Amino acid sequence: MCRSIQTLFNYDPPTTEEEVYASSLQYVRKVSGFRKPSRLNEAAFEHAVREISIATKQLVDSLVSATPPRNRAMEVARAKAKAQERFGPATEG
Repeated sequence: MCRSIQTLFNYDPPTTEEEVYASSLQYVRKVSGFRKPSRLNEAAFEHAVREISIATKQLVDSLVSATPPRNRAMEVARAKAKAQERFGPATEG
C-alpha cells in the first residue's frame, strides 16, 4: 500500500515506539490523503495516529516467530544495495 511503511515485526533490536508512530502516521496520511491536516481535522488525524499506534504495538508484541530476529542494520544495508543496483549510485546535487 505505502512503500514508506516498514515491516516492524521480528527485529533485533526490537521495534521502537518512534518506528511504530512513524508507520502509523504514514498509514493515516495515505488513508486520509492529508500530509498535514487542516486545523479542523487535526484532532481527528492525531487521534487516529495514536489509536493505530496502540493497535500496531499490541499486534507486534503478540506475534510469535519460529525464525530468528532479523538484524536491522543488515536489512538497511541490503535495501540500500538493492536500491543502488536498481537506480544506480546516489548523486549529490
